[in-house]
Amino acid sequence: MIGNYLPVSVNNVKKYAVMTLLATALVGCDNASTPLSFSPEMASFSNEFDFDPLRGPVKDFTQTLLNDKGEVSKRVTGTVSTEGCFDTLELHDLEANTGVALVLDANYYLDAETQQRKVKLQGKCQLAELPAAGVTWDTDDNGFVVAAHGKEMEVKYRYDAEGYPLGKTTVSGEQHLSVQATPSKDVRKKLDYTAISLLNDKPLGHVKQSCDYDRHNNPVTCQLLIIDDSVKPAVERKYTIKNSIDYY
Repeated sequence: MIGNYLPVSVNNVKKYAVMTLLATALVGCDNASTPLSFSPEMASFSNEFDFDPLRGPVKDFTQTLLNDKGEVSKRVTGTVSTEGCFDTLELHDLEANTGVALVLDANYYLDAETQQRKVKLQGKCQLAELPAAGVTWDTDDNGFVVAAHGKEMEVKYRYDAEGYPLGKTTVSGEQHLSVQATPSKDVRKKLDYTAISLLNDKPLGHVKQSCDYDRHNNPVTCQLLIIDDSVKPAVERKYTIKNSIDYY
């Protein structure tokens, strides 16, 4: 399941790019103050596990992606410690009938069912290595994951000054995939964004999303439009994202 969420087994970059467009769809403080920034762990994990980053003292959350028929396509559920570490993370792709549940245990995430070590961590709770795939992550001085390295691929990540993920660039052989996100200029509405995906500098698809927000400036419900430009004529897909968030 991790392979379905991480860009670590890029055998078909174009297929992954379309998945990334969909996955990109899935990114506390009060209104009298400046919104809190995104933590390095929240921003980095959202990049790797394809969900929307959240601000503030999040205790647990569920993000659900629904297609235009109201059917669940994907669901991500996580619990977060008071220190900002992910204690558990469950990823379910119902369309592909895949899923995994990860549980924090010392400096590893274990498969909750098999107890197999899946992800090695660095520091307190940041991504370091995916041993089975031979992938390692690099962090910057602020603790954000800024690159991933594998035998046949390399990924670089971008963030804005608040830690919001602005996209990633994946290189695998002669394939060059770039996802570029542009959030709203309203700092309280980061998940109102547009994004474009390019394969070898040619448009592959684009996304537009708008959301309703809670008092912590986190999205509650979002409307998402994905346009697949890899086919002619282009195909439009509409989704709804529903978030359930509990805070400390």
